[in-house]
Parts: sequence; structure tokens; C-alpha cells
Amino acid sequence: MSLIGDGLNKAVQKAFTRPAPKSAGAQMRYLVKQVGGTKAVAQMLRVSQRTVERYVKDQIKKPRPDLAARIEREVKARWQPQIRAKAKAKAASTGGIIIDTRARLGYTAPIGSTDQDRIRHLTVALPPVHAARLFDAQEQGASDARLQEIAAEALKEVYFQDGGRRAGSLDEVRFTDIEHLEFDL
Repeated sequence: MSLIGDGLNKAVQKAFTRPAPKSAGAQMRYLVKQVGGTKAVAQMLRVSQRTVERYVKDQIKKPRPDLAARIEREVKARWQPQIRAKAKAKAASTGGIIIDTRARLGYTAPIGSTDQDRIRHLTVALPPVHAARLFDAQEQGASDARLQEIAAEALKEVYFQDGGRRAGSLDEVRFTDIEHLEFDL
């Protein structure tokens, strides 16, 4: 996926009320139930149908690392969809989202002055409007570059312009070279 998309997913996963299945057999049984059959799960995970059946029956207990990562990613993507939807809706309507990042940030103003890009560590509470834009773009399959643009626009408005109280004439905020990025609802 993407750095920002993965960060948004991890933030939503913190809202889960129950832990996702841990063992390979339990994860595989969950996927078979959700997807609707061993053949569909096999195609999704790029393994044979017989391999899926063996995991379901606990004949194989320890998947190879790349397969374990694919299984875990697919389980977490489907785990507690109602809780996930509620967390996104709350962030997009009332709660907002907190972004904690260490990245290269800079801006350009219309008169030609620029603040040279530099590494900054920011922890900023983004209002619900920006959380909604991020989640909507993610659901529509936006690229990481597009999600990064939306995050940069949010940082421009909230951090650099302080909600319209200063630096009202900024043209562009550059948000690049992300070293650390974490979201929290």
C-alpha cells in the first residue's frame, strides 16, 4: 500500500474491540468464512487451494514469512468492519485526527519568499474536515502522492496558517522525505 494509507489503517485498527485471530489456522478459517470459500482465498493469497485447506484443518501451522504477512494483512483489512466504519465516521465528523510526523517541510509565498525546506517534527491535531478528506481519498483508491498532497494542505491550513490567523498568502506547502508518520484518532 502506501505510507500514509498504512498509517491511516493502523490508526483505525487501534479502535478494534477484540484482537484479530493470531494463529495461521484461525486466520485462514476467518478468511474462508469472509471471502466465501477456499478457492477464492487461495487466489487472493496466491497459493493453492489445497494449501488453504491444510491451514484450515491445522495440518500446516507455520506459514513462510511472506505468506504470513499476506494473511495478516488480509485479515486486518476485513476485521471488525463496523468498528472501523464507526471510528472513521467519528474522526470525520467530530473527533478529527492527530498526525505525528518527522518530515521535510517548507512553503512558498506569492511574493517569491520561501522558507527553505527543513526537517521538522510536528504533532498536529487536524480538524474533522481534513480527516474526512483523507479517509474519502483513501477509500476512493487515491495514490500515496495524492494522500500526501491532502496531508500537506491540511498542515498548511492548521499549522502554517493557524486556521487563517497568520500567513494567509501561502501558495504551497511541501511535505516530502517522510521519516516518520503516525496517525491517531
